[in-house]
Amino acid sequence: MRHRLNIYLSPELLQQIADLASRKKLSQSAIVEAAVMSFLSPDAADRREAAFTRRLDRLTRQIQRLERNSGVTMEMLALFARFFLTVTPPLPPDAQVAAQAKGQQRYEGFVEALGRRLQKGQSVLDEIPEDVEKKPSQGAHDDGLEQGS
Repeated sequence: MRHRLNIYLSPELLQQIADLASRKKLSQSAIVEAAVMSFLSPDAADRREAAFTRRLDRLTRQIQRLERNSGVTMEMLALFARFFLTVTPPLPPDAQVAAQAKGQQRYEGFVEALGRRLQKGQSVLDEIPEDVEKKPSQGAHDDGLEQGS
């Protein structure tokens, strides 16, 4: 035996129910009943919660990977800048034009190499293990870079 229930729905929701009923060739009551049964089913709630948990876990791992990659990238840039500024002597004015031309040539080679790596899907970050053990600081040169290396 079925009982009648009067409910109030927004015109937009009512239109969506009518459209779905028309497409599926079902009554609007059958559509609403199926939706309510799905909502009240403990299995459905568990499945929804499990799906949300999986999505949140995946998002958490992605954010952790982004944070790690961002930290590694910043550290690489800072280390390179410190190394470069430490080992590069200033040039006399008469050698600057030639050095700028050579620098432009080297930069173009760098950009080409970067493009090739990116096209192949290679990344320096992939070459760095995720579980790098932290060693105690060895003083000013704990980064392993020495002048003139």
